[in-house]
Amino acid sequence: MIHFTKHAGIYTLVSEQTLNIPIDKAWTFFSAPENLQKITPPHMKFQITSEVAANMYAGQIITYRVGILPGIKQNWVTEITQVQEKKFFIDEQRFGPYTMWHHEHFFYKQSDQTTLMRDKISYKIPFGFLGSVAQSMFIKKQLQNIFEYRYTVLETLFNKER
Repeated sequence: MIHFTKHAGIYTLVSEQTLNIPIDKAWTFFSAPENLQKITPPHMKFQITSEVAANMYAGQIITYRVGILPGIKQNWVTEITQVQEKKFFIDEQRFGPYTMWHHEHFFYKQSDQTTLMRDKISYKIPFGFLGSVAQSMFIKKQLQNIFEYRYTVLETLFNKER
């Protein structure tokens, strides 16, 4: 499920997915930055460019390059600002294509073998009216495609018949 809203010039994307894995396994997978490449569409050519610590921690800086449009790659710097193990972590863009990017990753134990994962992204696009036009024309669709791709990959990794 992917849902978009807008309030006071800030867009919000919410995505939820139930995974047929224990919360420990979900946390291990999603708190490892190197797994982000596995759940990002290949055409975006996502590449981490910084060293990444074995364990995620508040204050951790991660740099990467990502294709934001065909033929255009962008350097992106995020900081992990909060971590509560097996519950949530938050990353925020420090430098990149958005005026603001605040991504909350929540994990809820539903049973011993099932975890609900919820992403909430609050973002603001630069360039005022032109940014609003870009949101309508392609940014919203691009983000929706990214999360639909993630959904499909995660279904294959964790929810397929065993």
